[in-house]
Amino acid sequence: MNQVKQLFTRYKMLALVIAIAFIWLFFSWQTEGGFLTPRNLSNLLRQMSITGILACGMVLVIISGEIDLSVGSLLGLLGGVAAILDVVYHVPLPVNLAIVALCGLLIGLANGCMTAYLRIPSFIVGLGGMLAFRGILLGITGGTTIAPVSPQLVYVGQGYLPPLAGVTLGVLLFALTLFLTWRQRHNRALHGLAAHSLVRDVLRVVAIGAVLAGFVYTLNSYDGIPVPVLLLLVLLGVFSYITSQTVFGRRIYSVGSNMEATRLSGINVQAVKLWIFGIMGVMCALAGLVNTARLAAGSPSAGNMGELDAIAACFIGGTSMRGGSGTVYGALLGALVITSLDNGMSMLDVDSYWQMIVKGSILVLAVWVDVSTRTGRR
Repeated sequence: MNQVKQLFTRYKMLALVIAIAFIWLFFSWQTEGGFLTPRNLSNLLRQMSITGILACGMVLVIISGEIDLSVGSLLGLLGGVAAILDVVYHVPLPVNLAIVALCGLLIGLANGCMTAYLRIPSFIVGLGGMLAFRGILLGITGGTTIAPVSPQLVYVGQGYLPPLAGVTLGVLLFALTLFLTWRQRHNRALHGLAAHSLVRDVLRVVAIGAVLAGFVYTLNSYDGIPVPVLLLLVLLGVFSYITSQTVFGRRIYSVGSNMEATRLSGINVQAVKLWIFGIMGVMCALAGLVNTARLAAGSPSAGNMGELDAIAACFIGGTSMRGGSGTVYGALLGALVITSLDNGMSMLDVDSYWQMIVKGSILVLAVWVDVSTRTGRR
């Protein structure tokens, strides 16, 4: 049993990819191939992008040892603000984006200030925000849908890249993979460290190339790469760089692993947590804008249960509930699992209560796996 735990712990991301493959094959079988059509996969990825954007911020919050239950309501509020600015005041898209992002940053910093400096537990701060932000949204919208939004805003949620741009993006991403692999080998040699097996690196690059080729070909077979998916790819790159290549990223893991030792080492733990919540607020702003653009309207019910999907995506993707461990790409794989289940069960016309039961069960299973594998390492 211990060997199985160690194997799963070491290859957790591979196990998650295999699980996604089984989910896709099952739904493809049940829908007679309808699930794996380019059109449905395009819709699936566009739907996943909202949960994925939230998960990018939530993974930092959980790694630092905190939690934020307000993100679904904050998504709805900021999406409603974006709709009002667009429909009522006709604010240009760039200005609209800047205003909404600034609002998200300020609200996130306020949450961080209450958690880090006023020492209010983040669970309570998030719970209060969940109720307050939803109430503010109902107040500013009057409980009615704000529509129709402008075509420029709709493009953010429903637009596609031209096929040639998609191919160019795929080539650039593959070139970046080659460069990063070469740089990693060069840096290890420069510091006198043993290089990874050349065969291992070649197989990894080939696998990534195959995934990129399949990704671009499949989406170009429909209408192209959706704009929200492009935004999510950019965020994946930015957050992966922050968490793995910056001092701030290392401090996030340090705070979550042992906050007291981090504080005693001279790091301003409160400032780290403050900015983590600020980043979470900006992610809520982006997700709210994309959600409003995708629906072509600002809805008073937007973002309902969004916080649970984001938290579940992080836990399913291997982020530890104890903090100090997790990855952005793991959280996005978790978001893909959640969205695949939603999409597949909706195609099969499964009752909504069964969908909630399945998602809740998978969340508990993911946390149990985290607890059991960590216990096994001790």
